[in-house]
Amino acid sequence: MSGGIGLIFDMDGVLYRGNKPVEGAGELINFLKEWGIPFIFLTNNSTRDPSMYREKLLSMGIDVSEERIVTSGLATRLYMEKHFEPGRIFVIGGDGLLKEMERLGWGVVGVEEAGNGGWKEVKYVVVGLDPYLTYEKLKYATLAIRNGARFIGTNPDTTYPAEEGLYPGAGAIIAALKASTDVEPLIIGKPNEPAYEVAREKLDGVEEIWMVGDRLDTDIAFAKRFGMKAIMVLTGVSGLEDIEKSGIRPDIVLPSVKELIEYLKVKLEEEG
Repeated sequence: MSGGIGLIFDMDGVLYRGNKPVEGAGELINFLKEWGIPFIFLTNNSTRDPSMYREKLLSMGIDVSEERIVTSGLATRLYMEKHFEPGRIFVIGGDGLLKEMERLGWGVVGVEEAGNGGWKEVKYVVVGLDPYLTYEKLKYATLAIRNGARFIGTNPDTTYPAEEGLYPGAGAIIAALKASTDVEPLIIGKPNEPAYEVAREKLDGVEEIWMVGDRLDTDIAFAKRFGMKAIMVLTGVSGLEDIEKSGIRPDIVLPSVKELIEYLKVKLEEEG
């Protein structure tokens, strides 16, 4: 009994920070399952694919199927399959993004091949968060883009929340390539339409979508852009002071996802 509600959750900074779950995250997911409320996880982090994220969540005691997990890497693959002609790809990103690009079957050009002139054959440069970023990768991506390759970014997040604090995100790497190429990339992830297309398909049939996130510039802006209820939690990147600065207004601000359980209970009681 959901009353036509479906929920989209960001992951980093909402359900966990680094490898540490946010208090109440597991309890909330169990509550949603118990009440039959549809939900998916939609992360801009492309370093893992859905199967890898499922394992990470299981290690924190959160059991969800791969079908409920959408990454910006998955959304990028689906968008490219639908809208682009096949062509060789140069990837800056983690294992999850590399796996998604290999699943396209178009051919991935590695750094060694790029160094032997393979960058000239690259048709798409796809960029996500890369924990092993090197100058070589930036160099060959720059050469390929300047040679006419399509520049695609998985997401615009300049930072992401980890246990020690904020780390550089995909947006920081994309910014470096924008500076070296003077080319504006196509961005797939939140707050953009390609990510919404995938999420809406996953939540087919619901009347109202609630977006639960920690970033004003991606999660909350995403909700506002596509008519979703915007629920911001304070366990990730953005704080209360950022709301005033940004001018982006969430519908609800909660300390964490733990408080969302009580909010949902009230909503369900109102619906009888």
